[in-house]
Amino acid sequence: MRATGTVHSAYAIGTVDGRIYGSFIEHLGRAVYTGIYEPEHSTADVNGMRRDVIDLVRELDVPVVRYPGGNFVSAYNWEDGIGPREKRPVRLDLAWHSAESNQVGIHEFADWAEAAGTEMMLAVNLGSRGLDAARSFLEYVNHPGGSYWSDLRRENGREAPWGVKIWCLGNEMDGPWQIGQKTADEYGRLAFETAKAMRAFDPSIELVVCGSSSPRMPTYPDWEATVLDYTYDTVDYISLHLYFDYDTGNTADFLAESARLDDYIGTVAGVIAYTKAKKRSQKDVYISFDEWNVWYHSREADKAVLAGKSGWPHAPALLEDIYTFEDALLVGCMINTFIRRSDVVKIACLAQLVNVIAPIMTVPGGEAWRQTTFYPFLFASRYGRGRALKLAIDVPGYATSFAKNVPYLDVSVVETETDGALTFFIVNRHQTEAIELDIAVEGFGTRRIIFDQVIEGHDLKATNGPHGETVAPKDAVGSSVSDGRLKATVSPLSYRIIRLG
Repeated sequence: MRATGTVHSAYAIGTVDGRIYGSFIEHLGRAVYTGIYEPEHSTADVNGMRRDVIDLVRELDVPVVRYPGGNFVSAYNWEDGIGPREKRPVRLDLAWHSAESNQVGIHEFADWAEAAGTEMMLAVNLGSRGLDAARSFLEYVNHPGGSYWSDLRRENGREAPWGVKIWCLGNEMDGPWQIGQKTADEYGRLAFETAKAMRAFDPSIELVVCGSSSPRMPTYPDWEATVLDYTYDTVDYISLHLYFDYDTGNTADFLAESARLDDYIGTVAGVIAYTKAKKRSQKDVYISFDEWNVWYHSREADKAVLAGKSGWPHAPALLEDIYTFEDALLVGCMINTFIRRSDVVKIACLAQLVNVIAPIMTVPGGEAWRQTTFYPFLFASRYGRGRALKLAIDVPGYATSFAKNVPYLDVSVVETETDGALTFFIVNRHQTEAIELDIAVEGFGTRRIIFDQVIEGHDLKATNGPHGETVAPKDAVGSSVSDGRLKATVSPLSYRIIRLG
């Protein structure tokens, strides 16, 4: 089987915003406690944060992390997480049927973010609370001093403001599972007034309004149209969320799920364009895809806790999917989709970062380790920032119940900003056949292969663990550049990254 095509320096999709390699930490399960925070751990720093986890986050080079939720934020009082730890209240978290100790709040998370080399993307509670709590939180976090909330922050040990730029106006407000679920009109009005108040404090902040929790929601895409009708001129992004499971038990269908992601982005981009035209606006609104991942392995195991059969445990093991080689291939396809849609998707957050459907796992008191999905994310984060290029490619495809022509070879191309290298991210979805890749590389001058690695040859259900990595990249062979053409044999069911410098 062959795949032929052309990439030309004159034809770009747009600039890949580095924030599409963002992630997410929610007060859920062990994401915080025994995830990023474990004061008794041998690697813990002076703030109680696991240094081994910080090192892995730095390896991924995550530019922004959304916090503190997620479903958790819709009944969260941010004030519970400030002041002396011994005086902080224990609250019952209705979202995940857990007890929240509030030993980690905004101060502790901000210190962790600084240590991990990332920026905070904060969410405000528009479920059980509203405008007043949101503006107070913003003042506490971003005002230098001389006001009630900013002076309280200084009393609590942080003299300078954190200057957080990205703020999420609630979370999944269309979801019946959400504390404080709202109709599109109820939410749109509240989000507009909250955005107006927050911009009155600082017009330069970036605001994210809630889109649909999923394209499977019955209100989609009317929700987006209604909410944007209220908020278009006061926000910068509309958030989308999507998780993939193994519905049919069919590998070909599973690896095609990124086609649903592409359709979702395309539809909402159309709603944005329609609203802009309707309002005769000169302003652009983009997509923040601030929750995405594969999620299905842990659902049976979680049922007892979420049903309340375990009482109100503190930091129970929840959503601890152990990812397979097959999952890593789909994650590679999903990231490729974000790159190819980088003209409209400017922020994306892999949900989540540690322990909870995460690329990084920890053993309490023990090891931190890389899941199979760590590596596609790592390579894209390292080399996928720059100019996303259009790739005209001719490759056979296959049909599913939800997509007519899914190409066997999924490819994105980025001219990397740091070194000018041309980076190809490639997934071969075919289960039995290698694909002969032949790409004309035009307008980039003389190029040679400077990096070529592959993840291949594993059982689809192979996993990693705390004592070793079964699924990891290795050096690839058989690629070449000659007469301006990149040629390579791409193995069946493989993830490949080839860089031309």
